[in-house]
Amino acid sequence: MAVIATGFFDGVHIGHRQVIDTLLSEALARGEQSIIVTFWPHPRAVLQNGADSLRYLSSREDRVAMLRSLGVDEVVTVPFTRKFASWSAREYLQMLCRDYQCTALVLGYDTRFGREQAGPVEIAAIAAEMGVAAVVAPPVEFGGGPVSSSRIREALSQGDVRLAGDLLGRPYRLHGVVVSGDRIGRTIGFPTANMKLYEPLMLVPRSGVYHTKVQVLGSTFEGITNIGTRPTVSDCGTLTIETHILDFDEMIYGLDMSVDFIRRIRDERRFPSLQELRLQLSADAASIR
Repeated sequence: MAVIATGFFDGVHIGHRQVIDTLLSEALARGEQSIIVTFWPHPRAVLQNGADSLRYLSSREDRVAMLRSLGVDEVVTVPFTRKFASWSAREYLQMLCRDYQCTALVLGYDTRFGREQAGPVEIAAIAAEMGVAAVVAPPVEFGGGPVSSSRIREALSQGDVRLAGDLLGRPYRLHGVVVSGDRIGRTIGFPTANMKLYEPLMLVPRSGVYHTKVQVLGSTFEGITNIGTRPTVSDCGTLTIETHILDFDEMIYGLDMSVDFIRRIRDERRFPSLQELRLQLSADAASIR
């Protein structure tokens, strides 16, 4: 017997955690298992409904790890296919009852599933016919509106990493491997670590310069992260994510690195010379310190 919450849970933000807290308390009260049933890939990636603009707030691995860390008994990932997308809400609930012995279903205020995109009221009615209780977790409000993955995406697209962090309940993180660059930063005293994302569809915040916390070699450091095309030193127009790690001088090419975004410092811009770029980076570092 199990109490189940289901959804994509992209980013595992504070609204999701309200659902999961409700799941855990309901399972404890019933003396049953707590299970999260989630999906991969994102439905838009399969149904091609805006797939070209799809960007994730968390990788598959990080999302599952975060869900597990919240104390649920089991996290199940169901492959999202076109066949799966054709199921009705009733068929999906029948699967949860058959495969996981679902006795109660915890829903977010905006949960929708099934080919008819049934909402909480419709889902609760179908569940009741099956003898399954439906519990709707209330929305979490912040800054005058409900917390949602779409609101976090909008904040990051505007460069408002502070708001995104508030809605997530932690700083927004990018995770990747350090790759070699052109090493121009080293010539002006600001060597940078260039990051290649493990999940290429992660949402990258708006171009600009950010105060970040950098996890590498098992430690955390202060960093200046530039997202953009590096107009002072390059005309290629390729978007890069490069970080100068303060008070750090280790060779880390090929190593794992995570960057947590704390605040946006300024826009990226073209400087007349490398000397003026160096002076600005010195000011950025002083601001962070």
